[in-house]
Amino acid sequence: MPRTHHLLLPFVLFFLLLRSCLFVESAIGVNWGTMASHKVSPPVVVDLLRQNKIPKVKMFDTDPEILRALMGSGIEVMVGIPNELLGSLASSVSASDAFVVQNISRFMVKGGADIRYIAVGNEPFLTSYQGQFQQYVLPAMSNIQQSLTKANLAGYVKLVVPCNADAYQSPSLPSQGAFRADLTQLMTQLLTFLNSNGSPFLVNIYPFLSLYQSSDFPQDYAFFEGSTHPVVDGSNVYYNAFDGNYDTLVAALNKLGFGQMPIAIGEVGWPTEGAPSANLSAARAFNQGLISHVLSNKGTPLRPGVPPVDIYLFSLLDEGQKSVLPGNFERHWGIFSFDGQAKYPLNLGLGNGVLKNAKDVNYLPARWCVANPYKDLDTAGNHIKLACDMADCTTLYYGGSCNAIGDKGNISYAFNSYYQLQKQDAKSCDFDGLGMITYLDPSVGDCHFLVGVDDNVNAGSTSRAHRMNIGFWVFGLLSMFVYICICGFL
Repeated sequence: MPRTHHLLLPFVLFFLLLRSCLFVESAIGVNWGTMASHKVSPPVVVDLLRQNKIPKVKMFDTDPEILRALMGSGIEVMVGIPNELLGSLASSVSASDAFVVQNISRFMVKGGADIRYIAVGNEPFLTSYQGQFQQYVLPAMSNIQQSLTKANLAGYVKLVVPCNADAYQSPSLPSQGAFRADLTQLMTQLLTFLNSNGSPFLVNIYPFLSLYQSSDFPQDYAFFEGSTHPVVDGSNVYYNAFDGNYDTLVAALNKLGFGQMPIAIGEVGWPTEGAPSANLSAARAFNQGLISHVLSNKGTPLRPGVPPVDIYLFSLLDEGQKSVLPGNFERHWGIFSFDGQAKYPLNLGLGNGVLKNAKDVNYLPARWCVANPYKDLDTAGNHIKLACDMADCTTLYYGGSCNAIGDKGNISYAFNSYYQLQKQDAKSCDFDGLGMITYLDPSVGDCHFLVGVDDNVNAGSTSRAHRMNIGFWVFGLLSMFVYICICGFL
């Protein structure tokens, strides 16, 4: 070995030690879900992440377009394997080899994507799944670990399993926490695997759902300003649900002999629409309180001074195509709206002040589809159902920001949601003659009638988009003038 290599060795070792030390520091990341009606291009979203100095992002799949956009960004990435793929990966090493080559190693070239974690499944132990994925988790992990070793990535890319909080439980107090009886053996094996490979235990915690699902749940206990209903557990007192839930998990880990296992929060957040307790002020209070609490390094009663290693806020953007079976709030978890505009002031504690909006979003022209005021709208019911079956109308319902705009407003909102989903195709605003296109923004108060995103325009073609927008504004103003003249308002 040349002498210069000997001189560099201490620096290399120092760098590796430094990296291992950084593992225990809390960092704020975000979940990037893609079940959206209107998708902002991945390069624009990556730029949004970088503007806001967000260092980590968690995906639910291995979308190649997103991974390409993340290449060279310096953002640490957790990719996900959907539950439906676990069976094939568990039964075949060749399938896991192919998965790693196609979805991991080809993006981890020089200047590529910085993939740090692979999430094996998504809450595969949920009680509602009735065990259908449990048998595949460990075999899939074993095969993928072998495949990572073959690709020389096993020391860098770690495997984790996102667990829902129903994997553990307590009769009443955090210190009595234990994993579900049907999971005890499996969890012991999983924890052994995670521990031997230097991976954290990844858990999703949602105080909002506890509040939403129980009318007896104390509202102030869901937040971080203190509670008039604290939970007293021996000498420990819990003033917020997050700490109580977290320490229930700590107690469960202790019972299986893994009391020092690092814990990362895969999902945590608060929605802004779709339920009485889901609104902008509550979401801001919860998320800001959570961030301040975690970054204070205060820890919890059972882990004082030891916060989670990472926290991924749920979520980055609203997702208008998510299932609403749990509730209409499911489509409104984003700290940004679907188009990357900050919903409320939030300081992520990353040295960047409050959130910055996305740049260079390519919108469709500024026009909307509304109910024709000169038509009898008594037959609009079926059209509303068709529109809202396809598009997102959840803001119209109880707990939504458009809940009080009246019947005609509801019809217009539904028509416009469908029209924007159809990329403003003129035929999609017909509704048997009940709809009409307008260039006057029909938004009312806090109820915003959206304009869709043009995902056919490449990100970065700003000058062309700017010229097009000027053209649309000129056309819109002329059309509006003609419309006003025809309707007799001048």
